[in-house]
Amino acid sequence: MELTGTAAEVDWESHRPAVFGAAYRILGTVTEAEDVTQEVWLRAAAADLSEVRDLRAWLVTLAARTSYNVLRSARVRRESYVGPWLPEPLLTGPDAAARVLLDESVSTAMLVVMETLTPAERVALVLHDVFGFPFDRIAEVLGNTPAASRKLASRARARVAEVRERPRASRAETERVLRAFKAAAEAGDMAALVGLLHPEAVYVGDGGGRAVAARRPVRGAEAIALLAIRLVEIRRPDAFRIVEVNGQPALATYHGGELVWLDTVEIADGRVTTFRRLVNPEKLAPIGHI
Repeated sequence: MELTGTAAEVDWESHRPAVFGAAYRILGTVTEAEDVTQEVWLRAAAADLSEVRDLRAWLVTLAARTSYNVLRSARVRRESYVGPWLPEPLLTGPDAAARVLLDESVSTAMLVVMETLTPAERVALVLHDVFGFPFDRIAEVLGNTPAASRKLASRARARVAEVRERPRASRAETERVLRAFKAAAEAGDMAALVGLLHPEAVYVGDGGGRAVAARRPVRGAEAIALLAIRLVEIRRPDAFRIVEVNGQPALATYHGGELVWLDTVEIADGRVTTFRRLVNPEKLAPIGHI
């Protein structure tokens, strides 16, 4: 991608990950983050940047302000979302099309909690804790005071503290559990599935009203195991592969070459504590078919 006009000398590709990363963390969707990134690029191409001292900060600020406006306008739509909401997965493995600054703030678990924050809290937290922005700059984005922005970030930080403190399983362990879960579900092995799940495990399915999914979280190892077996019997998947999304392994399940669901898990002491299954075809689109 090349810039022209007043921004001809800007190395856009070196700054694009930060722009996209800010937008994705704030919005939780790849599609909207890409739209924001494109808008930032167009505005940068038309702007006089001769007096901009820190281009990266200027671009991220513009991305945050644009994302903030998008999030506020989309709030009603998000509040009416059918069933549980899961973030749109971001491919982060070697075949990923989008590059983003990776850390725990783009994990699925973190983005789920971020969705419970107000738009202003999300912006304050991302800009301060991820990008290190001072509160006076954040206040300019939010249209408030530095003190108010500090309070927003503090309140948001308290909400996400639980996620940050959770132990994270290694990639190898996560992949092992995902493969074992798949094999047990295919075999209809209730005992094996229950053994992989924490007794108080929670299953969250996101169909968004566009695909069949549990409208409420399912709790308990036996209930989740039974549901997993029934879904395999109904959908009869014929292909699987491990992909990396949001920095962690995920299990992509296919039928006739079509991606039908994407599973991510949280693990503690070798057992699944949270099982998330994304079924919404709109959110699965960025992962692609086989």
